[in-house]
Amino acid sequence: MKITFAAISARSLRTKSEAADRLHSGYLERASHYILSESRVFDSETGLFGWVDRQAGRTPAYLVLLDSRGRDLSSEEFAERIGRARDDGVQRLVFAIGPADGWSAAARQRAHLLLSLGRMTLPHQLAGVVLVEQVYRALTILAGHPYHSGH
Repeated sequence: MKITFAAISARSLRTKSEAADRLHSGYLERASHYILSESRVFDSETGLFGWVDRQAGRTPAYLVLLDSRGRDLSSEEFAERIGRARDDGVQRLVFAIGPADGWSAAARQRAHLLLSLGRMTLPHQLAGVVLVEQVYRALTILAGHPYHSGH
């Protein structure tokens, strides 16, 4: 299985934060010790879904969209979802942070899971760091690593 962390952000709106970029890269590297992981940025929903549709594999990509109206999962429940996808033979797991004005109804319909990081609004870069850290945490839970102590 391969995990892709995707975000939609118009080029004109992209900002750079060295601290957020370092954290994101650090957790992405840690996650890659457990499972092949990558990060991508798209200009639009159309660009993201076009890319998802072009991914070769015997199974379609499992698409998780971050949405404030989505499911609020504990770290353990989140790990269980990732483990189930892995065990069910999913080849590509895509976590995507949507555009500034939110996902379209059509995009939400395409998702296998709508996931909430909480009811508070987060900037894209911070949400990306929280997401990649939680995926890393989930992978350590699945591996029985002591990173996650359960509290």
